[in-house]
Amino acid sequence: MEAGVPLIDDADSLQAIRYKRGSLQLLDQRKLPVETVYIDIKDSAVGWHAIKDMVVRGAPAIAISAALSLAVELVHRDYANESAEDAFVYLQNRLNYLTSSRPTAVNLVDASTKLQDVAREAVLLSSQAGFVFEAYVEAAENMLVADIATNKAIGENGANHLLSVSQESRGSKGLNILTHCNTGSLATAGYGTALGVIRSLHSLRKLEAVFLTETRPYNQGSRLTAYELVHEKIPATLVADSAAASLQMAGRVDAVIVGADRIAANGDTANKIGTYSLALAAFHHGIPFYVAAPLTSIDISLPSGNRIEIEQRSPVELTHSHGGHGPQIAATGISVWNPAFDVTPAKLITAIITEKGIICKKDGCADFDIQAFISGAANPSSSVKVVQANGPVFESDVTFNAELNHNKYFPLDEISLLSYIESVPKLAERLGGNKSHWKLREVGDGNLNYVFIVIGPAGSFVVKQALPYVRCVGESWPLSLDRSYYEANALKEHGLLSPEHVPEVYHFDYQMALTVMHYLEPPHIILRKGLLAGTVYPLLAEHMSDYMAKTLFNTSLVAIPTTIHKSRVAKFSGNVSLCRLTEQVIFSEPYMVAPNNHWTSPHLDEDAKAIRLDDQLKLEIAGLKAKFCESSQALIHGDLHTGSIMVTATSTQVIDPEFAFCGPMGFDVGAFLGNLLLAFFSQDGHASENDREDYKRWILQTVADSWNLFQKKFLALWETTWKDPGDAYPATIYNTANVRELVQKRYISQLFEDTLGFGAAKMIRRIVGIAHVEDLESITDKDVRAVCERRALNVAKLLLKERRNFSSIEQVLSTIQSIK
Repeated sequence: MEAGVPLIDDADSLQAIRYKRGSLQLLDQRKLPVETVYIDIKDSAVGWHAIKDMVVRGAPAIAISAALSLAVELVHRDYANESAEDAFVYLQNRLNYLTSSRPTAVNLVDASTKLQDVAREAVLLSSQAGFVFEAYVEAAENMLVADIATNKAIGENGANHLLSVSQESRGSKGLNILTHCNTGSLATAGYGTALGVIRSLHSLRKLEAVFLTETRPYNQGSRLTAYELVHEKIPATLVADSAAASLQMAGRVDAVIVGADRIAANGDTANKIGTYSLALAAFHHGIPFYVAAPLTSIDISLPSGNRIEIEQRSPVELTHSHGGHGPQIAATGISVWNPAFDVTPAKLITAIITEKGIICKKDGCADFDIQAFISGAANPSSSVKVVQANGPVFESDVTFNAELNHNKYFPLDEISLLSYIESVPKLAERLGGNKSHWKLREVGDGNLNYVFIVIGPAGSFVVKQALPYVRCVGESWPLSLDRSYYEANALKEHGLLSPEHVPEVYHFDYQMALTVMHYLEPPHIILRKGLLAGTVYPLLAEHMSDYMAKTLFNTSLVAIPTTIHKSRVAKFSGNVSLCRLTEQVIFSEPYMVAPNNHWTSPHLDEDAKAIRLDDQLKLEIAGLKAKFCESSQALIHGDLHTGSIMVTATSTQVIDPEFAFCGPMGFDVGAFLGNLLLAFFSQDGHASENDREDYKRWILQTVADSWNLFQKKFLALWETTWKDPGDAYPATIYNTANVRELVQKRYISQLFEDTLGFGAAKMIRRIVGIAHVEDLESITDKDVRAVCERRALNVAKLLLKERRNFSSIEQVLSTIQSIK
């Protein structure tokens, strides 16, 4: 938008938010209806206090005010010496700060999540801080415009629905509506949600009257809703909160309509305190009870309302008049319970009115199937399913967002890739010259993706493109292209935490499922091939422990608040197809008869059969599968094997996190250590035992050092955060050295157990499952290979069953060496 031009300019409507680029004013709703005063919001800190202190309120208005307060700050910020990564970190920190102002309304967290997504995408497209900040400002401004359109759609949908279900009983008479709190222009960018439905009914001349509650103790009804209704000359009557049930019993209410601060997946709704009482009364008197809210108020991650955090307000709002701003009215010393919200169970709600239509229940159901509604609302004619309401999560290639789709996707070959690079100036510039000067070759391992190395006169990079199926199987096993999206974002997030060990991303193209990143030039080699060659990497344990400690600790609740953690979980929860692939090939197929399984036959026929008949093994793998599916400990790589690491004597780089999601830490650590053990057991197949004994000892020492250094670094990071910890272990609770030591000991013990279990599961699947490792497969003598594989299998089964009995990695390695 042009600087200085108001984004929303409607002189006839009440405006809680006045915005033009570089300037934000919020109507001080604490002073209404006596005074109309606007407060200048110059930065996010002032915005935080305006939200916390109730200058602005209402879930949509809070979210937009927070977003715009930071936008104003950015317009005036000097970012000359900042990079795109610096800009992203700054935005992430400020947005997380803003979300802490009021915890119950999901709109605020939703806006923060989406704006962080915008910033992440901008970092993928440019190295300039200004580009990232500009993308943020535009996205925040778009939220303001979109909110008004959303509210008007809610109003229209609600009015039409109410008229359609009441026409027979009411005839030509208008409806009498009871509402609670304030859900109008003062609670949103404009027009309103529940009050928007009332406005629409009034404009259609189908409204008899509005009854509004005071909405104690802050009186948003009597101060704000009454103010709006009088301003717009809508017939309205104010009633005491305690009179609402009697009003319904008297037959003077046709429907109750309220807003929402958060709606759980089953329809349980958090709204202003007193909503639950209205719903109970309406249910008793057979009066329909509606919730009007945008889809952004829906939090699919919460299965029910008992998981919604309820904000507790200051006692003075009850002990003093005028919501705490007037003289004392309660006895000194009285204790106070003052929740700002309550939760109305779905069974008391007739329907939920959204901008996409009306969410109704199936006959006989107490809860709503909101997931099904969102899927249909996204694209009624397609198979698209929106798994989360607050993130770009897609199940198929065709998405509901025209700007984010794979409609233009096609697999690149060496000729078309050159033309593609030529069409992206920043990539062509990085290579230098033109396509006649560029050399490229495809180097993918053939399992999932195309991988090209491209070299030009001035530079080089790697291009990785996802295929819509498992490459090593073919089109019979389809796979989502969206995995490239999660891989690019995991590289960026892990790169910010461990830049020494993650290659830089230069470019990401969602439509083409394509990522361009730093080329790790020779002598970099895939670690697995180096292990096959018997090469010693003296810094491998040091580097990998550093990478794992930093990425896992700093994305866990030990280090960060739940607001950031849940946003990240939501961001990566859409990587469903690759999680399902992992579940299938690691935790299911090796323990059953499956066409994908294969092994060295007939040598291991009985070994594979024994796995399928081992009940204890099945019980253990079931527990690990449950943890893999249910635990969201940290942002994990998801496939951290020796083929996903490139090394030299002095460099270690982790690549290919396309399986990334928020899962159990032990899955990453176990995958790395388990693959090292596979390399250990393969050594006897590549040379005489005497030739490889020293190397085998080095591998086992690397296993020990990797775990011990990881544990040490993880705990060291933990020690530095006790004064400002994540939400898992608040300093006010864990406030002595003794309790902290106990917590850490238990945490690491469980992580070690998980590491052994997941590592063992990875070993088993690489011997009898679908995809094996070159370490063992390259042993040409099947008799020798089978001996190596059987040893590895026996150790893996032992670790899986007995992992709780090991207290140190040295004990594990001693046991391994004792098994013949």
